[in-house]
Amino acid sequence: MPNFLLELGTEELPASFVSGSAHQWERLVPATLAEESLTKDSINVYATPRRLAVLVKGLPVQQLDREEEVKGPPASSAFKDGKPTKAAEGFAKKQGVEIDALEVRATDKGDFVFVLKKIPGRMTADILTELVPQWINKLEGKRFMRWADGDLKFPRPIRSLVALLDDSVLPITLVSGSDTVKSDRISQGHRVLHPQPVSIPQAEDYVECLRAACVEVDRSQRKTQIKAQVEAAATKQSGYADITEDLLEEVTDLVEWPNAVVGKFDDEFLILPPEVITTIIVTNQRYFPILKSPDYPELLPYFITISNGDPAKAAIIAAGNERVVRARLADGQFFYKADLVKPLEDYLPKLATVTFQEYLGTVRAKVDRLCKIASLIANQLQITEEEQADVARAALLCKADLVTQMVYELPEMQGIMGQKYALASGESEQVATAIFEHYLPRGAGDNLPQTLTGQVVGIADKLDTLVSIFGLGMLPTGSSDPFALRRAANAITNIIWAAQLPVNLHKLLAEVVAEFTAARPETPAELLSQLYEFFLQRIRTLLQEEKNVDYDLVNAVLGENDPEYTERALRDLLDARERALFLQQIRNNQTLDLIYETVNRSTRLAAQGDLDKVELEPKTAVKPDLFQKSSEQAFYDAVVQLVPQTLLSKQTRNYQQLVDSLTEISPTVSNFFDGPESVLVMDSDPEIKQNRLNLLGLLRNHARVLADFGAIVKS
Repeated sequence: MPNFLLELGTEELPASFVSGSAHQWERLVPATLAEESLTKDSINVYATPRRLAVLVKGLPVQQLDREEEVKGPPASSAFKDGKPTKAAEGFAKKQGVEIDALEVRATDKGDFVFVLKKIPGRMTADILTELVPQWINKLEGKRFMRWADGDLKFPRPIRSLVALLDDSVLPITLVSGSDTVKSDRISQGHRVLHPQPVSIPQAEDYVECLRAACVEVDRSQRKTQIKAQVEAAATKQSGYADITEDLLEEVTDLVEWPNAVVGKFDDEFLILPPEVITTIIVTNQRYFPILKSPDYPELLPYFITISNGDPAKAAIIAAGNERVVRARLADGQFFYKADLVKPLEDYLPKLATVTFQEYLGTVRAKVDRLCKIASLIANQLQITEEEQADVARAALLCKADLVTQMVYELPEMQGIMGQKYALASGESEQVATAIFEHYLPRGAGDNLPQTLTGQVVGIADKLDTLVSIFGLGMLPTGSSDPFALRRAANAITNIIWAAQLPVNLHKLLAEVVAEFTAARPETPAELLSQLYEFFLQRIRTLLQEEKNVDYDLVNAVLGENDPEYTERALRDLLDARERALFLQQIRNNQTLDLIYETVNRSTRLAAQGDLDKVELEPKTAVKPDLFQKSSEQAFYDAVVQLVPQTLLSKQTRNYQQLVDSLTEISPTVSNFFDGPESVLVMDSDPEIKQNRLNLLGLLRNHARVLADFGAIVKS
């Protein structure tokens, strides 16, 4: 059972492509081998900054022979009077068989000619020779490039190609204009530690041969080594390494033979906010900071870099890194001191010189809009005067740090420096925290704002962006969302849900759109309806994907082409979420099954009547004197008793109480439909018919306090 090795040698690849391409090959290689009916024992994909490789063990020497049944022309056209026609002869010739090999078989569409072909298995070596260029050309990533004068695209120039089936070189050639790369067994060792070519005797020797040449091709091994080295280096400095997963992943794809090197910076820089130092060390330099404690972000004046150079030159490498860090920290110290010369509020006028969006004016104009929206939210929430003052102040100052020198140099520090400068300017803790929190969440999985002030200002900021960009007609598409509008809408919804804020989003959107339209009369008339629909889409997605609510239950809560339900959901997002989760709960415990049939049947029939969908009181909708059967009176009496239970459930959001009540009257409704005293709802007398439809409409309406049962699919 032969083993196959493919190694693609390149110039230094972008770190993001290294891991990305490895994941692609992990899917692509097994899939294409399976398509060719080539079994294997194992597949390992390896990746470093200078190479991508795959080692397939336990391949067959060749494919197994197989039989393939091919359907030909109808028998009526293939044979005339028992003799083959030109159609039969042409089919046989095309399939490479004699006429005698043709068989006539009956099918659903009549008799057809078939042939059973025996296809000999191809040699594995021949198949791999064809597959390798496909594996290379199907890799996807950002910023592919051409080099030399050819058309072959790859993130970096391809310089070598190793293709071994056991100890034999498979003849493969990559051509890019006048630049040609032919396969052989020669790989490259570490650029510094082993600059000599490396000859691979056999495919299975690949990993050990490269390790001997100071290249760890196994990405998981490199990652493990880096983590262990960083932790050990931090321990030597009596500290704890701050290892984030993102940084660890990136550094793993920047080196081939990791070596941890400790650098030091001057203690005087520790007066800088820890976030500034870590941003410079981590984001700009890809180094690991060292903390005094694993639970508190107080830094030690050290950092750890993962070198790809000669360990014997660690002192020189450290000194070079220290010079870079010292210069960056000195810049940060200068910016920090310069920014603190004046209070944060004094930066507001400069926001008028910064463009938010070409057609929406400056950041200062955005702040003005944001302040108005924050006030609308505060009024809805009926917060205290002190809280309103904090909201107003935080909204005014939340973007001021954008024009400070520190944030101009390090944009990642927006909000963080705003909080620091606000505290230094004498602003309250509430205001300062809100300036930082209003940017949250910054991405998937990030924290949400925890303070009321931060929540209100954060919603206001995101809502202004949504309304403004939508107002310009720049709606996100399936593949493009440059202003992260989906993320903004998701954030608003999640903040409201997490903080239990009774925000009427339906009303708030209408007010914000009215303000925007007043300032821009050319705004499209459909702006508000577009925003309503957009938020409903986001709520629908969050309920299904994050809350794991079944799609039909989400439809039953948000409504499908049901203005009343969609408005209700936007008026009370908390209630919409609670009803969706409750429906999922009673489906899971099968309580929903107890009421589904009767409520759903009533809902379908009630649609043929004209009772509005909000009426709950039977005394105004039904005439008992028109009853002809005892089942009608029993139904009516049950609905009368249901009214206070429904109203209480609606008020307290205790929907279990409503479901219990619907469960209790379910036998009564079943008797109305199918019992010994059952009635024909669609009676020939229009008045009796309408009376019975109204009874069913009342039951539907009580159930609609929880959900539209007509949208629920039977379990």
